[in-house]
Amino acid sequence: MKRLSALLLAILLAACTGSHVITGTVRAPLDPSQVVIYTVPPPKFEEIAIIDASSQMSLAITEQGNMDVVMQRLKERAAALGANGVLLKGTGSTSTGGIGGGVGGFGGNTAYGTGLSASINNKIGHGLAIFVPPEPDK
Repeated sequence: MKRLSALLLAILLAACTGSHVITGTVRAPLDPSQVVIYTVPPPKFEEIAIIDASSQMSLAITEQGNMDVVMQRLKERAAALGANGVLLKGTGSTSTGGIGGGVGGFGGNTAYGTGLSASINNKIGHGLAIFVPPEPDK
């Protein structure tokens, strides 16, 4: 039962980190390590889906760490659709709230307090999951 609960939680968390809209032909899934991120369109490709991903629910601390999570999640989402590439359309940041806390007190005629606040920032990425056909041998 504990394993099933852990599996369901992992699936739920993964589902909350991005989405896709199918716009072409889905292929058999690939390994995410086979997916290439493109910032400029390759000469020939077939569009499979519009995809997005976020660093939400990741344990990354730095801005770069969060962006690395986004790129990996875009690759995973594309690979699941059989895409061997992601044509990156844009990246950005979102804020999902914050964490705050404080302590206060008084003694005699003196009052004192201290507080701490931090916002939760996530990185996001948008792109096209694409299939780039292999180049013919020359």
